[in-house]
Amino acid sequence: MSDPIDERTSADFNRARFKSFIKQVFSVLSGQPTTLLSYDDVKEKLRVGGPVYRGVKTIRVDQIAGSLNRYHEFDRAFLPKEDQLSSRWKKVDRAFYQDIHLPPVVLYKVGEVYFVVDGHHRVSVAREQGQEFIEAEVRECATKVNITPDIKPEDLEILGAKVNFLERTGLDTLRPEADIKLTIPDGFDRMLEHIAVHRYFMGLDFQRDISEQEAVAHWYDKVYLPIVEVIRRSGILKDFPDKTEGDMYMWVLDHQHYLAEKQGKPLQPPHEAARKFVKKDKKKYV
Repeated sequence: MSDPIDERTSADFNRARFKSFIKQVFSVLSGQPTTLLSYDDVKEKLRVGGPVYRGVKTIRVDQIAGSLNRYHEFDRAFLPKEDQLSSRWKKVDRAFYQDIHLPPVVLYKVGEVYFVVDGHHRVSVAREQGQEFIEAEVRECATKVNITPDIKPEDLEILGAKVNFLERTGLDTLRPEADIKLTIPDGFDRMLEHIAVHRYFMGLDFQRDISEQEAVAHWYDKVYLPIVEVIRRSGILKDFPDKTEGDMYMWVLDHQHYLAEKQGKPLQPPHEAARKFVKKDKKKYV
């Protein structure tokens, strides 16, 4: 005599596998990866600290986007990518139908993202069954940059550069309200160069040695912020929905130096350069 729950769990797993297959095909055709985030990659690139035990909490399932060591077995939606996951997956699914309480999953928290340490099948079944929340033991890892569940693996390179930028400059300590975001791959390295040049000219202007901290704070207050304030007032970012204030800052500086080097025009104060860029030249970058 057939077991109706076995039939349901088999059908659930086959459906989940088919959905995973479709997502993999779309990933190949679109070039957009659907892989889970690797905790080790995030830890290395963002130099996270911890983990610190935070107790048992109720977590939104859609905030779980990574894995400690099984990121190749499930996709970003935690659909199973391999048939060999069937046995364990169906046992967890059976517990769902029989209303059996399972132990909390174990998660690492980095920013707003959770990584599964233990309980991959439980998370997978929960998502497939439409659960919004899951009980979890949470261990939080400290990080200088916030990450969200929609982060892509390729975003980690830029965020890693941001961590290096913050460690080098201490801007997050000097100006806690500052949150520079970039989509330009080498943007933070170029900002470090801007600060170094700014420090050099500060020394000439003030006729004394300038500390790194003083240069960073002065650059942020007198160069970066004036440009950003012009950008905010202009509303120009409405024309560039995928760009950030930091990206626009880079464009303004690039444009200013182009005029200085190629057309022999003198460098202008940052806010004036930004104002003229917004007024006359933004169409060139659409």
